[in-house]
Amino acid sequence: KLPSLLESERQRTNSNRIYGRGLLGQSQMISYYPQTPPTGSDTPEFYYRLAPDTLFFVFYYMEGTRAQYLAAKALKRQSWRFHTKHMMWFQRHEEPKTITDDYEQGTYIFFDYERWQTRKRDNFIFEYKFLEDREF
Repeated sequence: KLPSLLESERQRTNSNRIYGRGLLGQSQMISYYPQTPPTGSDTPEFYYRLAPDTLFFVFYYMEGTRAQYLAAKALKRQSWRFHTKHMMWFQRHEEPKTITDDYEQGTYIFFDYERWQTRKRDNFIFEYKFLEDREF
């Protein structure tokens, strides 16, 4: 499920996953590790420069955050389309063989999040009712 804009604006509060906790709940981080995110790392322009693998990681592992929203926006800009039934990203490998009002059929590249790789699927029918068509 893609986050709504309001969901994406909230800050990620569960730092336990990344940093661990010391006594009394204090965060422990190596002192030479950057303490704050790089300037501009929460902008669409930053995400537009990221590789698709990185964008897929952010999309699937930072659910409900602004980062997920920005990753989805960047993937869509790279001609990836999100399939709401399969919960996967698809990209046309070539022009569809068949296009109707309800679907298109052809060869697609899709990101398989279980194998963490892109794969090709021939004669796939992409029904438009499963296309996430929200503008980002």
